[in-house]
Amino acid sequence: MNRLLPAPLLSIALFVLWLLLNLSVSPGNLLLGALLGILAPILMAPLRPQHAHVRRPWVIAKLIGRVGLDVIHSNLQVARGVLRAGSTPPRSAFVHIPLNLRDAHGLAALSMITTVVPGTIWSELALDRSVLLLHVFDLDDEPAFIEHFKHTYERPLMEIFE
Repeated sequence: MNRLLPAPLLSIALFVLWLLLNLSVSPGNLLLGALLGILAPILMAPLRPQHAHVRRPWVIAKLIGRVGLDVIHSNLQVARGVLRAGSTPPRSAFVHIPLNLRDAHGLAALSMITTVVPGTIWSELALDRSVLLLHVFDLDDEPAFIEHFKHTYERPLMEIFE
């Protein structure tokens, strides 16, 4: 059964979605929806990521709270930087951050965090996942920023996923 339906919820969702999009429950649409629901997960199974193993779930709540505070703080910093850009332009910079985090799920979460926090953009990840290149909107102290980034985001993600 697992080989025929590797992702049963996805199969059901695809079948229902097919019927909803076609606004018809004709025999042809039922057959095509069933084929789509069965074949798509089988053909896409090699693309599905490995299951994540969360080691310390209570760290997730602390990380979410910290990211929320950083989003608010960064919004205010970026707004201040934009408003004073005429008198003192922001000191934008690309920062190379050495990474100890290697788990694919942790790196995906780290990329989402940097996307959500204003003033930072995930620019590049080295092929061996050892260095992250970030663009920072306004950078005062690069070593302090790197230490903050590693302590605030990378370390909790390592506790969660590794």
